[in-house]
Amino acid sequence: MPNHPRTSEITPHTVYEQRRQLIRLMASGVVGSALGIGAIHEAQAALAAAPSRLAGALVLDKPTAYKDATTYNNFYEFGTDKSDPARHAHRLITQPWTVEVEGLVKTPRKFSLDDLLKLSPLEERIYRLRCVEGWSMVIPWIGYSLSALLKKVEPLGSAKFVEFISLADPKTMPGVASRVLDWPYVEGLRLDEALHPLTLLGLGMYGDVLPKQNGAPVRLVVPWKYGFKSSKSIVKIRLVEHQPTTSWGRSAPREYGFYSNVNPQVNHPRWSQATERRIGEDGLFTRKRKTLLFNGYEEQVGQLYAGMDLQKNY
Repeated sequence: MPNHPRTSEITPHTVYEQRRQLIRLMASGVVGSALGIGAIHEAQAALAAAPSRLAGALVLDKPTAYKDATTYNNFYEFGTDKSDPARHAHRLITQPWTVEVEGLVKTPRKFSLDDLLKLSPLEERIYRLRCVEGWSMVIPWIGYSLSALLKKVEPLGSAKFVEFISLADPKTMPGVASRVLDWPYVEGLRLDEALHPLTLLGLGMYGDVLPKQNGAPVRLVVPWKYGFKSSKSIVKIRLVEHQPTTSWGRSAPREYGFYSNVNPQVNHPRWSQATERRIGEDGLFTRKRKTLLFNGYEEQVGQLYAGMDLQKNY
């Protein structure tokens, strides 16, 4: 099991206290009104300037600038251009919100956003995510292990996979009118992947609630997989026996396999995966970084794939 450092051990104390206050207020539903936008932005700026380390994985540079992380997004429900979500996601209505968990479980439930916020203590984790097409980001997420939610519904022994279904609302999501994907967006994990402590149910980022273009109000964060293995605006989670057909797997099965592990030795049909460039690092002329197996989380998650052919199971 991975050893997460406490935020207070990797961050200056004043920044840590600002984060704690923001996370508490977010959980109580009064973030913004209690502190004011200025205080939130001040805490975000301090957070972005603080170098951090994720124990047992890799040394991280400072987090990606908030502006970059919230304006360069894949969220096809709002358009296929990376800038479309930031332009259009303001239409998304996030209150009220429910996430239904069903399928091969003993106690299926509908969770309100308030239920989700109270289900497990919120914590901050600084994860590195590799995006498609050779880009990567370092994001300070707020949430808790998805396992806390799944254990509440008591998966049956026959459950082997977890399917995630996102909102597809043509009234608020202009991209749903396109045929670029079959809607709603569907993603999937093997059950042991979903139960791994690193798999995060994301409820915030940068000491604040999730911006709409980043998947508000609740999303999936799997740090050792590609950025597209990141269901946003989740409305339903279903536990199933057989491997679900994901949206990308249906749309382009040759390019996007079910597992989507970061493997620099397996090239995407249209680009190399051996190197990557960090978002916000001085443009196209910056020297690229070597891509790390499992995004640098091999020590924590490599055992999940022992004996598997990771070139065949891409």
